[in-house]
Amino acid sequence: MTRARRIYSPQEAAVKAGRAGVPLAFDGKPVESIREEWVVQDRWWTERPLHRHYYELALANGRNVTVFRDVQTGSWQRQAA
Repeated sequence: MTRARRIYSPQEAAVKAGRAGVPLAFDGKPVESIREEWVVQDRWWTERPLHRHYYELALANGRNVTVFRDVQTGSWQRQAA
């Protein structure tokens, strides 16, 4: 029996970040530019608050990808739409 997976669930991402925490590379591919960035803080009233810093990246190979850093754990995730 296969296990159901939520659609658009974040997946672990290989992000290399600079000193300021800004992504420099994704999956070994250089970041050409940051198209947009935003912060999400939600569920602060629960036992599992959400605090993420999102980046929409334009990579040197022409791909676009959206990643976020979980501010609480420091881990990087990819958010596919």
